[in-house]
Amino acid sequence: MKHLIHSFFLVICFGSFSIAQDTFSIVAADSSTREVGSAGASCVNLFDYGITDPSFLGDLVPNLGSINTQAAYLLANQNNARARMLAGDSPAEIVNWLAANDAQSNPQVRQYGIVGFNGTTISAAGFTGTNCMDYKNHITGNINGIYYSIQGNIVLGQDILYSMEFMFRNASGDLSCRLMAALQGANVVGADTRCLVFGTSSLFAFLKVSQPTDAYNNPSFKIGVQTVGGTNIEPIDSLQSLFNAQKICGNAGISSSADINPFVIYPNPSHGKFTLNLAAESGLMWVVDMLGRVVLTSNIQSGVTSFSMDKPGMYVVTVSTNGGTWVQKIVVDAH
Repeated sequence: MKHLIHSFFLVICFGSFSIAQDTFSIVAADSSTREVGSAGASCVNLFDYGITDPSFLGDLVPNLGSINTQAAYLLANQNNARARMLAGDSPAEIVNWLAANDAQSNPQVRQYGIVGFNGTTISAAGFTGTNCMDYKNHITGNINGIYYSIQGNIVLGQDILYSMEFMFRNASGDLSCRLMAALQGANVVGADTRCLVFGTSSLFAFLKVSQPTDAYNNPSFKIGVQTVGGTNIEPIDSLQSLFNAQKICGNAGISSSADINPFVIYPNPSHGKFTLNLAAESGLMWVVDMLGRVVLTSNIQSGVTSFSMDKPGMYVVTVSTNGGTWVQKIVVDAH
């Protein structure tokens, strides 16, 4: 299901290495569970830059908060934001400190979304530099004790951010469910405007949530998807497929295998060879492994299609036709 959109511009700098990015993202924290989370997407081919973690722009500090660093992303600023959070600064104080102490003395090209706890007090803050590329903005809010910041630049307009906020606020389920719904709020062609030519919202997407007892950099829930342009694969739908394999929220953006399904896959489990029988019209099939990698894509016709998976494990098969999008898990047994 496609709704409205989100995007942000970011330059990823690792030493002299940089990537121009347009990105949309959200950070959130739940005062009742003290979960913290981050989600986002962008039209950048991360394979070109050797980046294996699509969630790099989100920094989760368990039991304290979440920081998204974007627009002109700079690792030093992200590290400084985390240090200020560990020192006890509130999100607003962190944002103000970053603006006054930018690692390259250029804060107006940055964009931040931060949520966090100070004892039992929770708050959210955002920052959008005046030199971020239009359309640019951020919005903060809270619902039922869950605080959030949504931010984007190089977006189509304020409706993009409003759509993400609407989906987040009206979702059912835990924090991860709300974050997934927020991404679905931006699941339209050209959400990141450079992806308009590819017919997708973005080229990578991620979602992660830390429990208060998690170790730093080891969140309890983390999924991500990386694709390349020209494959007609929607990363947010692929992310939803991975999400549906692990979570039940009651408002998934695409149909699950429990719905009336126009295809069947057999045998399942198998030793690697599968047959898909599609009762509907032609469509697109893609297979995602549990690391979020798209390992197979194929245009399929009504009737029987055979395909193979080489490595043992669980995979998520998504089939998209004019009638909708459906998901089914398959398992490859060890030989």
